[in-house]
Amino acid sequence: MARYTGASCRLCRREGLKLFLKGDRCFTDKCAFARRGYAPGQHGKNRKKVSNYGLQLREKQKARRIYGILERQFRKYYEKAETVRGITGENLLRLLEMRLDNVVYRLGYGNSRSEARQLVNHGHFLVNGKKVNIASYNVSVDDVVTVCDKSKSSEKFKTFAENPKTLPAWLSGNTENFEGKVVREPAREDIDVPVNETLIVELYSK
Repeated sequence: MARYTGASCRLCRREGLKLFLKGDRCFTDKCAFARRGYAPGQHGKNRKKVSNYGLQLREKQKARRIYGILERQFRKYYEKAETVRGITGENLLRLLEMRLDNVVYRLGYGNSRSEARQLVNHGHFLVNGKKVNIASYNVSVDDVVTVCDKSKSSEKFKTFAENPKTLPAWLSGNTENFEGKVVREPAREDIDVPVNETLIVELYSK
């Protein structure tokens, strides 16, 4: 499976804002964006006028990097969003939010989406009682995501249970049973990612 293996902080610097790709580290003084809040590279400090296409491209790249998806897969999500009834941009963000790795992250079982993706890939979660180790698995309304019995005793999951995360309105959770449920599909106001999906639609509509 292809994936980005470079420095995560470099991506934040390129997009010009914190994408919180490294979880708790992004809130400390070690955050590279806090120390060097300009684009990486030799000419990173030079300000350049950005065209309309450049703004659209940056917005698409930002969304890709927040959810940890490469271009080919992101394009497939967009094409699927076009076929679904409703607003294409909102459909796109909804599809990305309904990925299993993102749901695990939203439930609080990971400090970042990349950590949640790794936990899913290592087979720590069940969906409706069946083990699923595919990060891009699309969950549906009323699906129940549970931590495997063998994993519940690990210190990592105990720590997550002792420090419950505030859940978005479209999810419900039970920290004692290490499970969460998809109550409904997320609405646009439930998705707090700093992305202007309209610009992404404009980019792909050309």
